[in-house]
Amino acid sequence: MNAKGMLEELMKQASHGASQAKHGGVDIGKLLSSNVLGLLVGTQRGRKMSGKALKYGVIAGVGMLAWKAWQKRQVKPSQATAYEVAVEDEPPFERLQDEVAKERRSQMILRAMIAAACADGHLDEIERTQLGEQIEAMGADAELRAWAAQQMLAPPSVTELADEADSGQAAREMYLASAAIIDDQNPAERAWLDEFAAALKLDADVVRELELQAAAVT
Repeated sequence: MNAKGMLEELMKQASHGASQAKHGGVDIGKLLSSNVLGLLVGTQRGRKMSGKALKYGVIAGVGMLAWKAWQKRQVKPSQATAYEVAVEDEPPFERLQDEVAKERRSQMILRAMIAAACADGHLDEIERTQLGEQIEAMGADAELRAWAAQQMLAPPSVTELADEADSGQAAREMYLASAAIIDDQNPAERAWLDEFAAALKLDADVVRELELQAAAVT
């Protein structure tokens, strides 16, 4: 199974989508319904599309954005050191060198994104089928398609997700990726995200900084 390849492809889609939205002249509905990320955001569920394309920027740089949020809460700007020196023990997704660790982190982030998409209970059979078709179109093998289908059919709870986080950086990336998927104007989805933050044991200041980082690219 190659969850890493799937997440990296989603990040490429996100980067492309963010660029299109930034420069205007794009059909937002078409953009959001044409790939896996758009379907996870939920255009088929009657959710608000305003700003959704711009959330693509969060997914495109999820690891580094999560790391920057942590860095801002740890040191004063004048004391900040280079990434390579500062947190060698918890590198962001984009800088993980070990392929096994990167695959594991990819699965964590993808599970969190799928669970967030299911947070309001509106991911129906038709949408699961559409997502499955888009995942297959990305070149996913049978094992990855079956894994993704299982996540959509029985999404993990916030506690199950939090138990998988093997570092503070992983927890922050999982939260930030989820925050990019949900509609925070939807009370059920906002409540799910708050519960996820609590399950991950993220400090309130870190959560606030993560959301500020997200807002900065949206």
